[in-house]
Amino acid sequence: RLARAVPERRTESGDGRPGLLARVGVRSLEIADAAVDALAFVGNAALSLGRLFTGRARFRFGDFAVHVEACGAHALPIVTLISFLVGLILAFVGAVQLRQFGAQIFVADLVGLGMARDMAAMMTGIIMAGRTGAAYAAELGSMTVGEEIDALETVGVSPMDFLVLPRMLALALMTPLLCIYANLVGIVGGLLVGVTVLDLAPAEYITQTRGAITLTDFAAGLTKSAVYGVIVALAGCLRGMQCGRSSAAVGEAATSAVVTAMIWIVVAAAVLTVVYDAVGI
Repeated sequence: RLARAVPERRTESGDGRPGLLARVGVRSLEIADAAVDALAFVGNAALSLGRLFTGRARFRFGDFAVHVEACGAHALPIVTLISFLVGLILAFVGAVQLRQFGAQIFVADLVGLGMARDMAAMMTGIIMAGRTGAAYAAELGSMTVGEEIDALETVGVSPMDFLVLPRMLALALMTPLLCIYANLVGIVGGLLVGVTVLDLAPAEYITQTRGAITLTDFAAGLTKSAVYGVIVALAGCLRGMQCGRSSAAVGEAATSAVVTAMIWIVVAAAVLTVVYDAVGI
């Protein structure tokens, strides 16, 4: 009687995984929710920037100075190494082809234009994504785990103004400066290859570089670098603010920040390149 008191239940065989269509639908909804959250975060960052211009943003200038030093001076060694190697690689790649036509001197044009317009800005942005963006995500993620961000909201201080704004301003300011430095180091790397491998005179190489690059080329690269800096700051802070409440979530936030920043850097590079071509820059 006890056995028959409860109706028999029939269970389906298998692991119970949803079908392909259900998984695609769930993933699509997750992507849509993530896009809405990202747009809301960008909007809040824009409002925070507006409060800064009107003098109503609440953040400490000392924090801003610390972030400037961390993402500026402390990043010089890695920027120097990567930019120098990129200049060497561009010069070697060009030398292999141009030497066949006796046009070794145009290696200077290749390295100069490549660094000024794209490579210096992109490599600086990627370095900042892996170095500073991950650090921002880890810092804000640790604050989220320790409920420090909740404490700021409780006392009436906006986390966007106090935490996100100084980091975003620091990266937007320092990334173009690092890009200028990366341009110089990359051109020096190309000069080394031109002098030692292609037997070009240093004065000849420098003169050719000066004739090939214009201020418009430098301005195009600096504009890209500033955009990349803002993207890295927003990606790092967004993932840090979205961090869960566990220690493992902090590592996931840092990884997600780097991946997100790199993806959007490549997307921004493609969009800006198309825009430059449309306006004739």
